[in-house]
Amino acid sequence: MRRTRIAVWAALALLVAALSVVAAGCGGGGDNGSASTEIEGLGSNLEEIQANAKNEGEVNLVIWAGYADKSWADQFTQETGCKVNTKDGASSDDMVDLVSTGAYDGVSASGDATLRLIAKGDVAPVNFDLIPNYADVFEGLKGQSYNTVDGVGYGVPHGRGVNEMVFNNTVLPKGTDSWAPIWPGTDYKGKLSIYDNQIFIADAAIYLKATQPDLNITDPYELDDNQFNAAIDLLKQQRPNIGKYWDGVTYADQVTTFKSGETVVGTTWPYQVNLMAAEKPPLTVTALVPKEGTTGWSDTWMIYSKAAHPNCMYLWMNYIISPDANAKVAEYFGEAPSNAKACDETSDPNTCANYHADDESYWDNVYYWNTPQAACGDDRGDVCKTYEDWRTAWKEVKG
Repeated sequence: MRRTRIAVWAALALLVAALSVVAAGCGGGGDNGSASTEIEGLGSNLEEIQANAKNEGEVNLVIWAGYADKSWADQFTQETGCKVNTKDGASSDDMVDLVSTGAYDGVSASGDATLRLIAKGDVAPVNFDLIPNYADVFEGLKGQSYNTVDGVGYGVPHGRGVNEMVFNNTVLPKGTDSWAPIWPGTDYKGKLSIYDNQIFIADAAIYLKATQPDLNITDPYELDDNQFNAAIDLLKQQRPNIGKYWDGVTYADQVTTFKSGETVVGTTWPYQVNLMAAEKPPLTVTALVPKEGTTGWSDTWMIYSKAAHPNCMYLWMNYIISPDANAKVAEYFGEAPSNAKACDETSDPNTCANYHADDESYWDNVYYWNTPQAACGDDRGDVCKTYEDWRTAWKEVKG
């Protein structure tokens, strides 16, 4: 869902000072508000950046698996002289921790990591004037609450996608269109495959939003005590029915468990659905967005504030949202590209239509991952549960 509320930082008392330091500098402009985009060693124009990049010779990235495949990373190296080195993140928490080591120049961060990275001062504002391809990014992906603070942009949109329900269509009834099979009362106890992360609490909230309207849930990341407790209770009831959890490292295990019949229904990324379709023979599964709506992601390429190879990182941010590269990564992972011109470069001419790249109304019922904060974003005040509350509760759910 396109969310335009500017993040409120009162809930992050220990981090406000860090954010203030990041945002206090002068310079920038346009999408960058008043924050400084200066990074030591970064060229002041494209020509300088290109020249400096050849001397740097590499860029080190923390990524979601599949975001820097060799087939397009090698092309980047040929064009810029920057070798691409990558480290897959297991989760958003893992990515935040990896970036904080200082060993990486940038990260493909989801919305449940971006605000934390900004608050810690680990990522810098971006000068979009130095990223020409940003001009062609879909307007619906610009200036979002998960990567923009006080009008200052902290990265470029990689693309967007949905967290789907996947099920064995020889086991579940034809016409299944609800999340109900993964929640209490399921007929598939012990056969559920579920994403292993506290952000999954939002999926429970979405189901409750549709099935228990008296809870008055409007945003699955802005949950007060009553709403949050209802979501946790639902997850605790679900827990005994789960056959297998998966995450950003073990995602391929989901393909294996569906193939063996160990699991028959669960949550998934389109990436795994593509892997299931590539099996020989293809697995008999259906993946869809249920009628209650779903969570999703709109990942952001962000530059480490003390990047050792800032010029290569700026060139990477521009390259990965270029029409050709953005088309390739979108098809590979199974998501909508961020660059509108990528739609003319996909090998399947229906890719953008299939993933609703330019259909903003489709995303109205998709809630992009975001960082839960105490400030509810409405007249309730600072009574919503924070990301740390979510993390603690998830550990209780897992047991």
